[in-house]
Amino acid sequence: MRIRIVENFDADFILDPQVKTILFNLLTSESFLNQVSQPVNGKAVEFTELLFQPIPYSVQTPKGMPREFEQYHESEDYIIVNVPPNFMFQAKIFQPSRLCAIYRLV
Repeated sequence: MRIRIVENFDADFILDPQVKTILFNLLTSESFLNQVSQPVNGKAVEFTELLFQPIPYSVQTPKGMPREFEQYHESEDYIIVNVPPNFMFQAKIFQPSRLCAIYRLV
């Protein structure tokens, strides 16, 4: 079995405004913000309203994310979390199947 290298992966997506509102409400709920802050010793966090679809690792994308988001991965002022599957389901997001959200430490 050979490993197939993905050269190009389209990570673009558009969320319907109503779907986006539902998802953002879930991602900014107090209980979820508390969960996100636990790995950073309880520091307060705020949602930056930046989302991206994880992409396959490649030479051009060694972090598994679009290049424009790598700056957040390398910064100590931000935390990247997977959007929980139940949030995706509640917001009725089926495509893309996975999303990551970026939070800023305050």
